[in-house]
Amino acid sequence: MDALTALHNRVSVSRLTDPAPDPLALDNMFKAAMRAPDHGLLRPWRFLVLQGAARERLGELFAQAALADEPELPAAKLDKLRGKPLRAPMIIVGICSPRDHPKVPLLEQQLAAGAAIDNLLIAAHAQDIGAIWRTGPMATHDTVTRGLGLTEQESLLAFLYLGTPDGPRRPLKEEDFQPYVQDW
Repeated sequence: MDALTALHNRVSVSRLTDPAPDPLALDNMFKAAMRAPDHGLLRPWRFLVLQGAARERLGELFAQAALADEPELPAAKLDKLRGKPLRAPMIIVGICSPRDHPKVPLLEQQLAAGAAIDNLLIAAHAQDIGAIWRTGPMATHDTVTRGLGLTEQESLLAFLYLGTPDGPRRPLKEEDFQPYVQDW
């Protein structure tokens, strides 16, 4: 798939099943991430790949985080949280890992990390891999970020759920970009 087709046709795919992306597809995705705009070539990102039991461990972190906030949380809600990472055969956790630099502020590094994550998402789509970028309260919860090994300076920007689309992709609606563009 050419780049413009991938960019014009990418949609989030929430219903995912096996198989997960294979090693070649993952290599392509990570190579695409490395091409993100990055002032100073700091590479202010890193990624964790979760498959198999690692997804179950993430579900346990979600449950622990929820219990830390609400100790009397009903069992059904805990089970639902534990099951969230099992909605796809693979999750890539996108992390902003900023570097000290006199000319590249934190915001610029966060944007670069976000661009790297978006490149992963587009590269997945270009290879017919279903993907969706998720965050939510667990992405910023101390129990989850510490459990995943993030440092105090790092931030979790994305849970990319990846797999084979389970069913048809939602139809594309032609987007009018004109309201978002103006001459100055």
